[in-house]
Amino acid sequence: MTTSTLNSLARASSAYLRSAMHQPIHWHEWGDEAFATAQRENKPMLLDIGAVWCHWCHVMDRESYDDPEVAAIVNEHFIAVKVDRDERPDIDSRYQAAISAVSGQGGWPLTAFLTPDGKPFYGGTYFPPTDGYGRPSFKRVLTSIAAAYKEKNADVMEQAKMVESAIAQAESFTGRGVKSDGKISPAIIDAIVNSAFSMFDARNGGFGNAPKFPHPSVLDLLIAQYSRTKDDRLLNVIVTTLDHMANGGVYDQLAGGFHRYSVDERWVVPHFEKMSYDNSELLKNYVHAYQATGSEFFAAVARDIIRWMDEWLSDRQHGGFYASQDADINLEDDGDYFTWTLDETRAVLTDEEAQVATLYYDINEIGEMHHNPAKNVLFVRASIEEIARRISAGGQQVGEQQVKALLDSAKKKMYAARLQRPTPYIDKTVYVAWNSMCVSAYLEAAKVLHSEDARRFALRSLDRILAEAWKPHAATQGDAPEHGTLLHVVAYSDPQAEHRAVPGLLDDYAATAIACLDAYEATADLSYFKFAQSISHAMIARFFDPVSGGFFDAAPSSSSSLGVLSTRRKPLQDSPTPAGNPMAAIALLRLHHYTDDAGYREKAEETLETFAGVAGQLGIFAATYGIAVTHFLNPPVQVVVIAAEESQDQASQDEARELAAVANSAFTFNKSVLRLSASRVVAENLPPALALTLPQLPILRSGKSFAVLCSGSTCQPPIATSRELRDAMASALK
Repeated sequence: MTTSTLNSLARASSAYLRSAMHQPIHWHEWGDEAFATAQRENKPMLLDIGAVWCHWCHVMDRESYDDPEVAAIVNEHFIAVKVDRDERPDIDSRYQAAISAVSGQGGWPLTAFLTPDGKPFYGGTYFPPTDGYGRPSFKRVLTSIAAAYKEKNADVMEQAKMVESAIAQAESFTGRGVKSDGKISPAIIDAIVNSAFSMFDARNGGFGNAPKFPHPSVLDLLIAQYSRTKDDRLLNVIVTTLDHMANGGVYDQLAGGFHRYSVDERWVVPHFEKMSYDNSELLKNYVHAYQATGSEFFAAVARDIIRWMDEWLSDRQHGGFYASQDADINLEDDGDYFTWTLDETRAVLTDEEAQVATLYYDINEIGEMHHNPAKNVLFVRASIEEIARRISAGGQQVGEQQVKALLDSAKKKMYAARLQRPTPYIDKTVYVAWNSMCVSAYLEAAKVLHSEDARRFALRSLDRILAEAWKPHAATQGDAPEHGTLLHVVAYSDPQAEHRAVPGLLDDYAATAIACLDAYEATADLSYFKFAQSISHAMIARFFDPVSGGFFDAAPSSSSSLGVLSTRRKPLQDSPTPAGNPMAAIALLRLHHYTDDAGYREKAEETLETFAGVAGQLGIFAATYGIAVTHFLNPPVQVVVIAAEESQDQASQDEARELAAVANSAFTFNKSVLRLSASRVVAENLPPALALTLPQLPILRSGKSFAVLCSGSTCQPPIATSRELRDAMASALK
């Protein structure tokens, strides 16, 4: 197709927008030009919000937006605007709330009809090309909306006012409200935990019914509560959920990594797209569950997630994590890349391997996929022990080790064969918040699973964010000169696309500040700590509400007046990534632990108080808030391992490694671990709180390795053995 046939999205940067550049719709990007055109021509706006990984977005593109008849209606009666929800989550969140108020549902694709000034008055999600699925055809919707706008304009405008009022009063849009009467207390955590218990699916794990999503934040909160209380009810929820997810089809049994969610309650049939943020947060879940339970299965799943992310979602040359992997190849495809027929399985395996693999993964003539009943989703149906018994009962004597060897061989062959299939698209966009979440997850895994490769790549990726997305001195008009700015996008998927300097949102700042603190604890390099401070100061300057407390999701800008962007929003619910306000509070509380600067704790406390009256009512969707409350209520426990110099005896070096391993073995949110060599224990290499104590210790000059455990504002005498440290930690973490 020649460039003369392309629409204006050919100039876009995002992969989702560029995928529509060939469509006959006269698409506009979100911006002043689209709104000015709508007002000049007095036409309603058609807003499509989707993502490159979204299956139903692709369906609606092919069925409707590629259709010349649909395009003719849209081009005559509407100003069409397309938005990538990953590139502009601030736009998406506001219109999701608006359309949910109109239709009772949200999701992607989001199809919204707006007045010329961008106020929504009608909408939905996917509309089929013909009447069906209980929904009117898209052509009928378009013609009806066009007629209503012309013939019943007053009614349309009144509806738009009602919708605008509804989103302004929604829970997360508390921009100018008064602080709630709630208090920060353990009762909030109890309410979230009780919500998890009430929603828990005791048979299949997870929370609620189909479709079933992972909820990593609530799982982390439950793991932390179990580590503290050893409550068997908590253990049952954690183990049942993590076991069933990892053995289900929602987990990629060949390549590793989790799909976005399961369409059934048993975790068998997934929506096949894979997101970086799901895998980063689930990686933390499995690492933390391994710490809490000692289950090697959880450690193996964590390593497998890293294997997949390393292979598919990592820019190995420059550092950085890609955004997502698509589910499909084309409109007719529904996870065909990931699923198997019985004939496909037998074609790549020996008879013995096929016998084991079909039993293990439940591969039969009839599978689980409705579009092609011969296709099987791979999930673990039988254990190694059961397969060995079943085969042996048939006359063959096969031991468990032989079954395992056959299964390992089959997995390798099936994965190699799958790699020959057309591969779903990888969105190589590098988003700041999602990358920072991946950095934190990799660093967490590295210290517990002793993976130097994961540690090295995480630091390299964070260095790229800090070099390319963090601008130490603000260059945009209206920013205070002493505060830097952070971008939302480091790099776009298409190297030929123009790079857009999309301003960072609260999530970008909070997640990156946390990642910098994690990097400081992983390296003892004070520059990371200083980055965390600088980014947090900029976060406060740009987003904090000094009147009502809490953080807005976006800073005011010249484009804030477009559509409903002027509605201020303070994100509290996890949907699906951790919410910005509790993440900001966690970053500030961790900074307070290292600095004793009361200002950090005060801002965090104001933030948590802002939502204390409503957070408990949100149940598992306020889990990150519950984690922030845990940080706030529990005194910090800091373990600093001081390693003797390399020139000292090997026994002392081994003791330092063992002390660090013990310090990292237990999981709790309020614990931090730092490892330093004796020569680096000087004030210039330490944050303020530690600089006041550690350099004064006489034992520094003993040539021995030791640990210092500080709880609250009190440090215990130096600890020389791992057994003593384990006992001291057990006491401090009660």
